[in-house]
Amino acid sequence: MDMPVTSKESASSIGAASPHHAPASDAMASSAIPDGQGRNLYRLDPDLPRLLALYLSEQALDHFLPHFDRLGQIAAERLDDLAFLADKYTPELSTRNRRGQDVDEIYKHPAYVELERWAFSEFGMAAGSHVPGVLGWHETLPTHAKYTLFYLFTQTEFGLTCPVNMTDSLTRTLRKYGHPDLVAKYLPRLTSLDFEELFQGAMFMTEQAMGSDIAGTETRAVQEDGQWKLYGDKWFCSNADADLAMVLARPDGAPSGMAGVTLFLMPRIKDNGQINDYRILRLKEKLGTRSMPSGEIRFNGAQAYLIGEIGRGFQQMAEMVNSSRLSNGIRSAALMRRALTEALFVAHNRVAFGKKLVDLPLMQRQLAKLALPTEQARSYGFQTAQALQKADQGDAHAKALVRIMTPLLKFRACRDARKVTGDAMEVRGGCGYIEEWVEARLVRESHLGSVWEGTSNIIALDVLRAIRKNQSLPALHSHFRDLLAQAGQQSAQSAQLEPLCDQLAQSLDNAVAMAQKIADEDLQPYAREISSLLYHIGCAIIFVWEARQPGLDHRLQFGIDTLAHHIKPREASLREDLPTAELSGSE
Repeated sequence: MDMPVTSKESASSIGAASPHHAPASDAMASSAIPDGQGRNLYRLDPDLPRLLALYLSEQALDHFLPHFDRLGQIAAERLDDLAFLADKYTPELSTRNRRGQDVDEIYKHPAYVELERWAFSEFGMAAGSHVPGVLGWHETLPTHAKYTLFYLFTQTEFGLTCPVNMTDSLTRTLRKYGHPDLVAKYLPRLTSLDFEELFQGAMFMTEQAMGSDIAGTETRAVQEDGQWKLYGDKWFCSNADADLAMVLARPDGAPSGMAGVTLFLMPRIKDNGQINDYRILRLKEKLGTRSMPSGEIRFNGAQAYLIGEIGRGFQQMAEMVNSSRLSNGIRSAALMRRALTEALFVAHNRVAFGKKLVDLPLMQRQLAKLALPTEQARSYGFQTAQALQKADQGDAHAKALVRIMTPLLKFRACRDARKVTGDAMEVRGGCGYIEEWVEARLVRESHLGSVWEGTSNIIALDVLRAIRKNQSLPALHSHFRDLLAQAGQQSAQSAQLEPLCDQLAQSLDNAVAMAQKIADEDLQPYAREISSLLYHIGCAIIFVWEARQPGLDHRLQFGIDTLAHHIKPREASLREDLPTAELSGSE
């Protein structure tokens, strides 16, 4: 739904002169073709530290802000150059060596390898959730510190953050469900900061005959000589040469359907030092994430270890997938942020028709429309990360909450990223279409978010599943009611606040009633629309809640714009289109 953001407040705040828009150098800015490379990506985002103050302790904030600042500068310079090279010079597969031996070695460009060193070793992005000491912090990384590292890194390099996240998620799953001996064996390598010692992870689920339909898994698991062996093909395996992979397979004799799907851990190298018995058949030529190798794999009796219980594979893998979906949403927010940052620089430094682009009313409108979904994705992502952190600490309410917030974020943010990156490319014009500028790559990368870990239809239906099977809707309802109540305590802040909170509360009640009806009656054609509505209402409420923080009062306008342009139209459309029935709480 292409709803314009037209408020004068939003347009003027995007166009205001501030350090946020300061060019890297006068020469770059004054050029007929503005080039903003080298500007610190963290410092260009003044709301970021103020938002983090809502989630991190004062001690953690003081500790990590210098690290974020450092990453913001490195990402804008060295990592940006490396990402360009890694995207251009893609991985190559060598299936045999000169002696005729099967090796299945993947050659990665040195630029990609250096990116790996920065992510895995220097910033500990995969290890930080599991061991203390990363970036000098005395505990495991706070959730929002970890995702801020992802947020900044992804603004330069999207492809590598997939293996980083999968390593993090695999470690999480192994620690929760793996046998203690397995955990002891592999955890030190998975969490190592020594680049020569660390292990990377992956998850291999997709088969030719089934993508998101996990119940159709055909890969076999057979016990031979007291060991599990895997047979069959996997069709889309990212980080194809990972040291460890979580694999879904069906043990011989297990029932058909989801009840027989089981999770296994497969090492790249067996205990005897030989390559495990599987082949990387070929690498995929992809639209985006070209830097990272994705391939097709055939298991020929590959040694693997059972993870958890037979027949519980999907439930165990779902936690890994949900973690990846949250990361997906954060990374889509990052793509939008980089696209917006580039568009702002061009608009402030490009002159056309005797004026800077940013002084043109239509450009101000366009920039405001780019800013709103960008800010929505980050704000909703931070709230979802908070719910995940509490769920990991045993909070049952948070567990139900994150079960629905994760697919909502993944559904909407990943779709928005496609439009935002495309529209931001227009701001640079023809140059933005050329691969030597970052905009073209951002557009290519953005399309993957709404494909992997479930397409948009699958994710929208998962929202309905969370409502029906996990009782997540009451948790969502009460959570956002609580945020509104907290925001309402600051009613003296703005004359707009009290009526806005009342409208959002009513829209929330209406949307919850409609969502319950759609889920109960399995009205699948409305799954996408109700998912969007729930997401937008959540974003608007978060904006109002954030506006309490010093220096963030301008975010109230984002809430007003979301209500006017995304909530009211969808609410009216759904109420008109849904089959006639009483909707409790929606008078």
